Amino acid sequence: MTTQTHKNVMDLFTDGARRGFTIATTSLLPNVVMAFVIIQALKVTGLLEVVGKVCEPIMALWGLPGEAATVLLASVMSMGGGVGVCASLIMAGTLNGHDATVLLPAIYLMGNPVQNVGRCLGTAGVLPKYYPHIITICVVSALLSIWVMQLIV
Repeated sequence: MTTQTHKNVMDLFTDGARRGFTIATTSLLPNVVMAFVIIQALKVTGLLEVVGKVCEPIMALWGLPGEAATVLLASVMSMGGGVGVCASLIMAGTLNGHDATVLLPAIYLMGNPVQNVGRCLGTAGVLPKYYPHIITICVVSALLSIWVMQLIV
């Protein structure tokens, strides 16, 4: 026979707050800081401008500046990183509020598939031959969301 202990509301809240703080400080914060550092390094070296020029024709299909491609590339690796890159580009004046609004659903739909492949798919026993298909679906749905957001915003 097992006995269940019932926690009061304050204990539940405190436990949840501790877990949330741990997730924020060990997962989200490092990704966002890393994104700020990478964008600053790209800016200082002039590579951000190069990326913008190279990606400009492609990103123009979605009505965005070429530098917005860095947001999408970061999102493939990490959702928090994608948000951090987007925020960093806004602070640098490269992206504006409209661009961020259009990009945010794509960041979340991208869903950091590179991390999820190892964390979720591998442990769930999904065959590796399906990984490229899953990642492609994430990327395609994210890109489609940018067009939808351009129509809405």
